[in-house]
Amino acid sequence: MSGSYRDLEAGGANKNNMAPIRNSNRNYYYAAPTTSTTASHLYHSESTWTSWLVPIFVLANSLVFIVAMYINDCPNKNSAMRVRGHCVATFLGRFSFQPLSENPLFGPSSITLTKMGALQWDSVVNHHQGWRLITCIWLHAGVIHLAANMLSLVFIGIRLEQQFGFVRIGIIYLLSGFGGSVLSSLFIRNNISVGASGALFGLLGAMLSELITNWTIYTNKAAALVSLLVIIVINLAIGILPHVDNFAHIGGFLTGFLLGFIFLPRPQYGWLEQQRLPSGVRFKSKYKAYQYALWLISLVLLIVGLLIALVMLFRGDNGYDHCHWCHYLTCVPTSKWKCNDS
Repeated sequence: MSGSYRDLEAGGANKNNMAPIRNSNRNYYYAAPTTSTTASHLYHSESTWTSWLVPIFVLANSLVFIVAMYINDCPNKNSAMRVRGHCVATFLGRFSFQPLSENPLFGPSSITLTKMGALQWDSVVNHHQGWRLITCIWLHAGVIHLAANMLSLVFIGIRLEQQFGFVRIGIIYLLSGFGGSVLSSLFIRNNISVGASGALFGLLGAMLSELITNWTIYTNKAAALVSLLVIIVINLAIGILPHVDNFAHIGGFLTGFLLGFIFLPRPQYGWLEQQRLPSGVRFKSKYKAYQYALWLISLVLLIVGLLIALVMLFRGDNGYDHCHWCHYLTCVPTSKWKCNDS
């Protein structure tokens, strides 16, 4: 059984080459890091909430990874199974990492990840383990994978939570991760998949729809839109490398994009006046007609899209039967590599 690791990295363009890692008859793969942004240039109002949910998400992901390493217990299990290769950082005891020939991201084995809830089509559809659509969001393939995604969550999520509060950002994060898992399961059958980047792409999608629906209250609109689109395109483009679960990225992005129109609109009339009036003075503010239209259209598309995708998934449909060219969304074959689902 093979696996795709979802990855999104904050900061500079640190692009490592993709490489398959093998262990006896079990193949699984990891994704190269991508780039992100803080998005602070998009906002002009003062922060009104203290960010605490995003730090809790970071802590929860980190604790889950520690538990995974404890369960993995590389020294004892590798010795019992007579696995070739030496565990890495053996001074950590049972928390030491799998051999680099098996997992170069410094993490547990695919067996451990599967046991703890990695996304696996057969388990979800044939064994009715739908909970894997959620648990895979909290699992990471290694220290590098975890650090890249958590840095992105801090840079993107904290600013959004300060602007819009923990309830809305928490809903967008979780539903985007779920949407990414659903789309991934429709197309990827022979791999396991873990990682929070579907949820992180959802936050990027929500940033884009928030900019669109609140267009009139921003200065430097064009610069903000272009910079955000460039970042999104770069991240999605890196996903076409082999063994990257780009369907989770796309599913998370589309879910977050629709959720942004639903949860992140700001009142437009009176917004600029609010900045000029003395404190305590009331002003009239309301939403524009196009914001209501975008809210309704997005809500309908989100509900209908998720329902159709879930029905197709649990009916056992293969996404490629309905979209023959969709394999190009996750891997483009070149002279350097071939694309397949194994």
